[in-house]
Amino acid sequence: MLNLSEKRVKDEIDTTGYNSFKKIDEFEPERSGNYKYFWLLIIPLIFFVPWTQNIQTKGEVTALLPSERPQSIQSFIDGRIEKWYVREGELVSKGDTILKIGEVKPEYLDPNLIERTGSQVMAKKGGINSYKSKMQALNNQYQALVNAREFKLQEATNKLEQARLTVQIDSMEWKASETNLDVAKARFDRIEALYKDGLKSKTEFETGQMKLQEGQAKRTSAYNKFLKAKNEYINARIALQSIDADYNDKIAKNRSDYAEASSNLFTAEGDLAKMENTLSNYELRSSFYYILAPQDGYITQASKNGIGENIKAGERLITIMPQNYQIAAEYYVNPVNLPLLEVGQEIRCLFDGWPAIVFSGWPGASHGTFSGEIVAIDNFSQSDGTYRILVAPSGEKYADYGWPKALRPGSGARGIILLNDVPLWYEVWRRINGFPPDFYKEKRETLLEDKK
Repeated sequence: MLNLSEKRVKDEIDTTGYNSFKKIDEFEPERSGNYKYFWLLIIPLIFFVPWTQNIQTKGEVTALLPSERPQSIQSFIDGRIEKWYVREGELVSKGDTILKIGEVKPEYLDPNLIERTGSQVMAKKGGINSYKSKMQALNNQYQALVNAREFKLQEATNKLEQARLTVQIDSMEWKASETNLDVAKARFDRIEALYKDGLKSKTEFETGQMKLQEGQAKRTSAYNKFLKAKNEYINARIALQSIDADYNDKIAKNRSDYAEASSNLFTAEGDLAKMENTLSNYELRSSFYYILAPQDGYITQASKNGIGENIKAGERLITIMPQNYQIAAEYYVNPVNLPLLEVGQEIRCLFDGWPAIVFSGWPGASHGTFSGEIVAIDNFSQSDGTYRILVAPSGEKYADYGWPKALRPGSGARGIILLNDVPLWYEVWRRINGFPPDFYKEKRETLLEDKK
């Protein structure tokens, strides 16, 4: 009894008939000292128990390859929803139609827009062919003008040369007539002097006078002929220059028309290129009316609902989860622990929905954890300052060996990154002092060499 109360009942109760009182009376307090020695021996030994240093982190389940992760499907153009071809949870194959959208912009509302634009392209091509034909005709005309100019110039040159020779001949005849006139005049002067002296008859005098007049007439005729030939030579030279100038003007006009046609052709070809580009854009835009599945997968979530709802270009319409994917997990670690991590390092994974008994310092005694290894470490931090690491199941080619088959991307996950094995007292001392965990690089290097 404790004997704490002033009202005692010990004298009023017979304790010999109760086993509990007998055991109390038989208790010997002096024996409890043996248990103290036992704990004094066990506790120091516990401090020498090996402890695996580790880093604990959180993350979620994902797919190993970016192409196998859930992706959103967007619309390439502005429009409105006209018809749905799938429902959420449905399995679709690559190229299957998911939904159809219609136009909302006024410039694309014409149902025959592509056909009309194609007709404009054909008309523009016809105009280009006309320009090419005109340029060909102008080239032919240019060649004809060049040939005609050469012919006319040669003809005019021949006439000029002929006129020059005629001028030369007439000039000589004129000079000869002047010489004959001088001779006739000298002879007439002699006859006239002899006639006055009575040595010549009147008949001879008149004959000399007539010859003098004939010489004067021949000189005048030769001179006039010379002047006519000279004028013809001048006219021939003017005609030659006129022919050259006339044909040069015609050729210059031809080349001007050719340059104008060429400029129009280049302009038309530029317009045709723009129209063909517009037609291609219209045709390509029409192919965007049907949203197709980019790969085999499951329709998981529709961001837009109903019929007639307007959508914008680049706006998410639906989310698809690839049918086949390699499972992985992504975790986020603090920068202070980043130097302790490297690709190929072991990590124990725990997943939401799978019960586990975890002894973080004794991974061999844990149950419900799954083995993984680090396959990628980001070189830049997230918005919260942590670094992302990607973990895949341990095994060749990251097969899903050992990981639950029912895991789905987005499920919660926790990770225990295993480091060096140290005594328990060292781990307690490290944590009290706030020192970082040890990373046994020599051991890691040996393991990496063994894997190679």
